[in-house]
Amino acid sequence: MPRPMGRWLIIGIAASCLLGVSNRRARAGPNAPSDLPPSEQSLAIVVNTSNPVDNLSMSELRKVFLGERRHWPNGRRITLVMMEPGQPERKALIREVCQMNESDFSQHFLHGVFTGEVFVSPKTLASPVGVRKFVFNVPGAIGYVRATDVDSSVKVLRVDGRLPDDKEYGLRIPPAPAQ
Repeated sequence: MPRPMGRWLIIGIAASCLLGVSNRRARAGPNAPSDLPPSEQSLAIVVNTSNPVDNLSMSELRKVFLGERRHWPNGRRITLVMMEPGQPERKALIREVCQMNESDFSQHFLHGVFTGEVFVSPKTLASPVGVRKFVFNVPGAIGYVRATDVDSSVKVLRVDGRLPDDKEYGLRIPPAPAQ
């Protein structure tokens, strides 16, 4: 039979574990990995908190990420930041927003820079933390991260009036192919 002190220790540990799981889920929000299968994780479009834009249509977003729109309504130059090729977030953005594959996307920017239609290629960073920091530090920046990687340092844009936690939101990261 366990001693009374040991019983309280076990109860305390169990309670703190339960509270820790509950608090973690509350902090992570509705798109926490435990709440949505990986195949349904949302991609959040993020901008600097000083950006006056709150919503972009999918067609406007496409123009931005293809370098066809150069300035925000306040006159500030748009600076694109993207994750490295091969990242699932990048694949989802190029497929859903730009309606291209990686090769076509790269060709678009090579051709655009050569012809002068696009002045600069997107900045490429390796991690969601890097994207958030870049967007935080560059007032005209726009990028993307998983909705679960969003924090208060950036502002999430609505796309076609919807946020990443809306059921009808159109930007989802597809599941990794079975191997």
